[in-house]
Amino acid sequence: MSQSLPTKTQSTQEATAGDAVASFEARHGPLDRIQHVLHGNPTLVPVLVLLVSILFFGVIVGSRFFNPLTLTLILQQVTIVGIVGVAQTLVILTAGIDLSVGAIMVLSSVIMGQFAVSYGLPAPLALACGLAVGTICGLINGFLVAFVRLPPFIVTLGTWFVFEATNFIYSANETIRAQDVQANAPLLQFLGTTFRLGGAVFTYGAVFMVLLVAVLWYVLNHTAWGRHVYAVGDDPDAARLSGIPLSRTLIAVYAVGGFICALAGWAIIGRLGSVSPTSGYEANIQAITAVVIGGTSLFGGRGSVVGTLVGALIVGVFAMGLRIWGTDPQWTRLTVGALIVAAVAADQWIRKVSA
Repeated sequence: MSQSLPTKTQSTQEATAGDAVASFEARHGPLDRIQHVLHGNPTLVPVLVLLVSILFFGVIVGSRFFNPLTLTLILQQVTIVGIVGVAQTLVILTAGIDLSVGAIMVLSSVIMGQFAVSYGLPAPLALACGLAVGTICGLINGFLVAFVRLPPFIVTLGTWFVFEATNFIYSANETIRAQDVQANAPLLQFLGTTFRLGGAVFTYGAVFMVLLVAVLWYVLNHTAWGRHVYAVGDDPDAARLSGIPLSRTLIAVYAVGGFICALAGWAIIGRLGSVSPTSGYEANIQAITAVVIGGTSLFGGRGSVVGTLVGALIVGVFAMGLRIWGTDPQWTRLTVGALIVAAVAADQWIRKVSA
């Protein structure tokens, strides 16, 4: 009995099936598995970069870098950026951006200082007023983004100038001296207070930053609101269809971000001792830097506040290491710029895992 030869159509189908199998196997090679791991663990890359940079400067600089005082000094120096970076992370997770975080921080600190020193309000009440102002600033941003449907970049660029000008007009561009703050409202300087553990020196501000990151990590990963934040940034249309209140979530994110920026305003008073309307003028850029280097995607839906803290520490390690090494300060800016480009390139590559 003769056996029929395969037809042209059958051959084509078999070839197509073979190509599909080969393509499937290619997509599940070692490189693809690495992409999947990094996609599911966005903090892994910055943690590795942090460890490598610490080891690098430990070898190059020596014992001066591994001194407990030096390592805790890095933690102190990134406190403000770390706190503001947490606020920025919340916004970027929703595929937005907030250019006004630094202005909100400084305006809130000026409100705290003026109310406590110039108006004589009790320090806790002055602190509460500053926190309320920061939250209101965030609500304004959130309302314009969620209900007026304006692009976050344009909205926060405009409110950045508005809040900054309000700060200068209200404060008359005058600094409240540290001794006046100490005499009238020592509570405002509390986060700058230091304490020792062995040879290490910590500030309460640094401890507060770590606790804040821990709390926000839990909220984002173990509460319904946190899942809503990720869902809105990942796919807003799918989030809306699944019943997530898009506008309320966005407003809450910007309001919480404004509140956290006000907390950073309290921390910067502790850091400086005084209340300066010109302090923290680069906080928005530094916060975005920490967020990007920390592995949070600028396209939203993927990232972690822990990664932002790690990103801030990476910048702090490079700044301290290069300073001890005796290099020109511009090398720090060059290195940070290169890290930003590398982080964005890595994010683009990792995002292809879902393509």
